[in-house]
Amino acid sequence: MSRVITPDDAAFIRGRVVFEDAAILAFDKPAGLSSQGGRIAAATLDDLLAAFAKPNGKRPRLVHRLDRDTSGVILAAKTQPAAAFLGRALMGRRVKKTYLAVVAPGPPAPRDGRIEAPLRRVAIGREAHMETCAADHPDAESAVTGYRTLAVGDEAALMELRPHTGRMHQLRVHMASLGRPIAGDSRYGGALMLGGAAVPRLMLHARSLSFPHPEGGERTIEAPVPDDLSGVLARLGLAASELAVAG
Repeated sequence: MSRVITPDDAAFIRGRVVFEDAAILAFDKPAGLSSQGGRIAAATLDDLLAAFAKPNGKRPRLVHRLDRDTSGVILAAKTQPAAAFLGRALMGRRVKKTYLAVVAPGPPAPRDGRIEAPLRRVAIGREAHMETCAADHPDAESAVTGYRTLAVGDEAALMELRPHTGRMHQLRVHMASLGRPIAGDSRYGGALMLGGAAVPRLMLHARSLSFPHPEGGERTIEAPVPDDLSGVLARLGLAASELAVAG
């Protein structure tokens, strides 16, 4: 059963809207907010969609997810036809996602490339993580990520990551597989201190989404770089001028 939200909850989530029309809502999800149900009692983004419910009780539904500690663009459909359309677009890999990530101790080699490493889910009790595996492993799921180095500092690099598949923790595991885990990622070996200070959280931000719109045409929606990520980039000397989303 969904959690009852307060007026403050409703005001908060309305303030995170970066795009809205008759078919879709797009939010700039902050780090620390779960997309959907988890093991903590706090409200999730899915719960907060009640703020947009129609008089008949119908409300938007999320069409994809972001990890709790990942910030950035996330889409919800306002109608069932829009949800079905966007679901098909995701399944058909017609939704292009662009992320920013800080990795350490520096850029991968080569600096730009493509990772094609199958992943498998490993469950230990109620916890689950992903790991790379052989393509012929019975639990293998294909996973492909494109990456590009945007800026390099003494301790870390700023990366643009583009997942071509949507596996759990894909970007985190793929970057770790190159020996360049995402900063703040304690699960997959990311640096927890950089530039003489603690990394505030997983340094992964969903910068933009490009997708076919349910009512025709293509739409690109961006989320601004959040202050915590901007602060880390400034401390590490990673050029802010590199943050423009590539076409």
